[in-house]
Amino acid sequence: MNYRELGRTGIKVSEIGIGGEGLEGKSYEECQTLIDCAVAGGMNFIDIYNSNPQMRSNVGKVIGRYPREQFVIEGHLCSIWEDGQYRRSRDIREVKEAYEDFFTRLGVDYVDIGMLHYVDDQKDFDTVFQGEIMEYAQKLKSDGKIRCLGISTHNPDIALKSVESGLIDVILFSINAAYDMLPASEDVDILFEESTFSQITYEGIHPKRAQLYQACENAGVAITVMKGYAGGVLLDEKQSPFGRGMTPAQCLHYCLSRPAVASVAVGAGSVKELQASLAYETASEQEKDYSLVLAKAPRRAFHGHCMYCGHCAPCTKKIDIAAVNKYLDLALAQKNVPETLRDHYAVLEHHAGECIACGKCMKNCPFGVDVISKMKQAAQLFLK
Repeated sequence: MNYRELGRTGIKVSEIGIGGEGLEGKSYEECQTLIDCAVAGGMNFIDIYNSNPQMRSNVGKVIGRYPREQFVIEGHLCSIWEDGQYRRSRDIREVKEAYEDFFTRLGVDYVDIGMLHYVDDQKDFDTVFQGEIMEYAQKLKSDGKIRCLGISTHNPDIALKSVESGLIDVILFSINAAYDMLPASEDVDILFEESTFSQITYEGIHPKRAQLYQACENAGVAITVMKGYAGGVLLDEKQSPFGRGMTPAQCLHYCLSRPAVASVAVGAGSVKELQASLAYETASEQEKDYSLVLAKAPRRAFHGHCMYCGHCAPCTKKIDIAAVNKYLDLALAQKNVPETLRDHYAVLEHHAGECIACGKCMKNCPFGVDVISKMKQAAQLFLK
C-alpha cells in the first residue's frame, strides 16, 4: 500500500481507504471481516458519514481491537439519526448530540478529520461557516477532539470557497472521469439532467474543477475522494457515459492522478469488491491506463444515476431508497432476477410500493435521480 500526505496536516493516509457506505447494514461479524481485510491490505483511512447507531457501534467494536493510531478517521458532523433514518441537520443541538454519540459508539477520544457534512450551495455554506456549527467545530479542534477540519461537497464552487476560507484542511469531493466534465453549479440537480450533457463531449477536466484541484494543491488542502466508481456506473459498459466500462484500477488511477488527492474511499460491501480495489496496488501501468476509454468517449448523457449515498433520506414512509435502488439496478443488469436478490429486497422493512410520490427525496438527492419513477419500477419488478 502506498501512503500519501494528507495535505498540510502531516498525517499519512493509505491512498485507498474504507468508505462507510460498504459497512452500512452489515452485522458486526461482516464489519469485522471487511475491516480486517482492509487492514491486512494496508488501509488505514476510513470515512464514516453514517449516523446509523448500530453501524457506528459495530465499527467501534471492530476498530477497538486495534491501536487507535492504526486508523485515520474522517468523521462527519451534521449527520444524525432520527426515527430509524439518516438525516442531515444544521440544528446545533442535534449536531452536538450526534457527534458525541459518534465518539461514544466508536470508542475514540479524538477524530483525525472532523468533516462538515454535505454542503452544496451558497446559502448552506453561509449557514455552516458563519454560525454555531463552525464555532462548535473550531472548539472541537482547539480541544483536540478533532485534529483537522474538513468539508464534504459535490460542488466545486463551494469547495473553492472552503479553500479560500483558510479554515478547511481536507475536502471530501466526488471525483471520477464522468463528473470531471461537469461545470460547477449551486443546483447540483442540473448537473445530472440530460440537457446539461447535450452539448458536452469529453475534452478533459472542466476548468472550474481543474482550478479547484490546483487551488487545493497550492494551499496544502487535501482531497479525499468519494464516488470514485460513480456508484458502479463506470464499471458497467452499458451504463458508462464513455461507451465502455472502466476497471477499478482505471477508476482509482484517474482519481489518484488528480492534484491534491490523498485517498479514495471505496464503499466496498464485500471482500471480493474490497480485493478488487486493493489490486490497484499491484496493477501494472498498462492496467491502470484509462486514456483509451476517455479518448473514445462518445457524446452521451450521464444523469439520474443513483450513487446509493443515502442523501435522499429521510423518506416520509421510511423506505430505504438507496437499498431499493441498489437492488433494482442489480436486477436490471441481469436477464432474470435471482431469488437471492428477491430475498434481500423482501426482508427490507419498507418496500417501493409504499412510496407516496411526495418528492422530498428528489429535492434532497444531489444527483438528480428520478426516485419516484425508480420506486414505481422496483415495485413492479419485485411485486411487493
